Amino acid sequence: MRSSISTLSINGDFADKLTAAASAGFNGIEISEQDFLSHGGTTAEVGRMIRDHGLTIDLIVPIVDFEGMPEPLRRKAFDRIERRFDMMTDLGADLMLIASTTHPEALGGVDRMAADFAELAVRAAARGLRIGYEARAWGRHISDYRDAWEVVRRAAHPAVGLVLDSFHILARGLSPEGVRAIPGDRIFHVQLADAPGIAMDLEYRSDHFRCLPGEGDLPLVDFLRAVAATGYAGACGIETPNNGSRGSVRATARDAHRALSYLADQAGRAEPTAWLDRSAIPPRSRVEGVEFVEFTAMPSEAETLGKLLHQLGFDRVARHVSKSVSLWRQAGINIVINSEQNGYAHSAYVMHGTSVCDIGLMVEDAAATAVRARAFGANDFTEARAAGELAIPAVRGVGGSVLHFLDRKSELSAVWETEFRPLSPDPQACPVGLGRIDHVAQVMKQEELLTWTLLYTAIFEIGKAAEVSVVDPGGIVHSRALQRDDGAVRFTLNGVDTHHTFAGRFVSDSYGSSVQHLAFSSDDILSTAVRLGRNGFESLPVPDGYYAEIEAEFDLAPEFVAQLATANIFYDEDARGGSYLQLYSRPFGDGFFFEVIERRGGYHGYGARNAAYRTAAQKRLSMPVRLSSAGVLRGITRHVAK
Repeated sequence: MRSSISTLSINGDFADKLTAAASAGFNGIEISEQDFLSHGGTTAEVGRMIRDHGLTIDLIVPIVDFEGMPEPLRRKAFDRIERRFDMMTDLGADLMLIASTTHPEALGGVDRMAADFAELAVRAAARGLRIGYEARAWGRHISDYRDAWEVVRRAAHPAVGLVLDSFHILARGLSPEGVRAIPGDRIFHVQLADAPGIAMDLEYRSDHFRCLPGEGDLPLVDFLRAVAATGYAGACGIETPNNGSRGSVRATARDAHRALSYLADQAGRAEPTAWLDRSAIPPRSRVEGVEFVEFTAMPSEAETLGKLLHQLGFDRVARHVSKSVSLWRQAGINIVINSEQNGYAHSAYVMHGTSVCDIGLMVEDAAATAVRARAFGANDFTEARAAGELAIPAVRGVGGSVLHFLDRKSELSAVWETEFRPLSPDPQACPVGLGRIDHVAQVMKQEELLTWTLLYTAIFEIGKAAEVSVVDPGGIVHSRALQRDDGAVRFTLNGVDTHHTFAGRFVSDSYGSSVQHLAFSSDDILSTAVRLGRNGFESLPVPDGYYAEIEAEFDLAPEFVAQLATANIFYDEDARGGSYLQLYSRPFGDGFFFEVIERRGGYHGYGARNAAYRTAAQKRLSMPVRLSSAGVLRGITRHVAK
């Protein structure tokens, strides 16, 4: 499938737009009058610039009301389009879009409009050009693609066809199934845009709420399947006016291409056609769980981090066969601490300090997962292997971190036995009842939230919850949960746009470290809290006023609330009666922390109501602070390697 993008979908200088579109993988562009007229230079020079970037001009979008106009407006409309024909010839473009008129003096009438297009088609064909007619959702006489098709059909000329825009069809609530009846060779171009499912004026919604495929609520997969069924073999273009909030020009183009590719992948698997052939790309990967999380740390900091893990009930069970890397384990949780002075982990330490540098995911097929990840624009990661190490497929993750893929069908299933040598059990290790990693919380700049949401959902079989605004005393954190339907794998992606929030300060102070906290699950958090205390673990203190509030809000028994208060446990409930209990470590380093949670009654959220209390408590604690002589972890002092 050929892909294109409207120049209006990317902010910035025209030359930057072309570079971004080409580098993202688009084949062509849809160019608007305002873009090439504001750029300067001749039209022919603009055309050469586009071709020099390896791009085609798939569509030119003039600003003109054309069909069904009374005289002298009809003659003026033809004259204006003739001048644009001259421009198209100089540009090297052959297809012009004409959207259904909104002019108050337009007369309408299918035969009248068809006659106008028939005459225009003769003029266009004489120059080797074509006309694409699009039904705007708010057109004066034509607002339905089926009526636009009737106009094209009656015009009966091969130089006039349809342009189908998903927004104009789906935002009006029209079924895309009627598209299947249109001959594919009569469709000249397809434009794609999503939008939230909200009721408002359609033109205003189009101007201000169009978004990339997958961001909104329109049934775009059904739309693209219907287009594929016609035999259409042309380009699909992204047409989403950009408001400048998506970050860099290149990031915007990359996100657009990824969204388009994922939409084509979904439609192509549901409606296999040559046009949407996805056989070369493996299907989305099912993630079984988080197999390991790896920290990078200097030896002294590794010792301090190890003490915290010991307090959390972990035991150091193995050491790498050739590196300064240790494995800590409790039940199904594997934590790796890497203190190497060379290689990727060390470079991550130099950049971010003590931090999570690597996440290992157990998937069905590691090699296939890596192939799919690269197909959707993930950057490959390779590193020289040391003696005894396996070749584990990997790509770059958030903040320059790494995602490794393991499976149980290959030698990767024996990674711990192959790469590590067991250590004698520590008689002082006291497990506290942690069973698995419930979720990994990753933090990033707000403008990157869409990027990583698109990548995760394109690669893995995970769904996404609605984005929520989490209150922090210093501002708002935009959070989106990605998870399997059964909750076996969960990521929370948190976007920040100010350093005044606790998450924002973490991003700033750690120079973009990706993981701010790990949440471990317990089947009995009250029992776990008792055992944590025995291990010397100090939880994040919670103000007394909080417990009076939740007792009243949720009608909790005073005895139960007293237990929560004693253990510094936060509490939340959902509308279905499920509950969520959570406690936190004190923050250390640049603001990293651990969380322990218990889910009851099918609760699937993350305790968003408690975020303001939690972040306020974390901010009250001075960071970084040091390990006391009594051995209670107060924090990890950051050291920047020289």
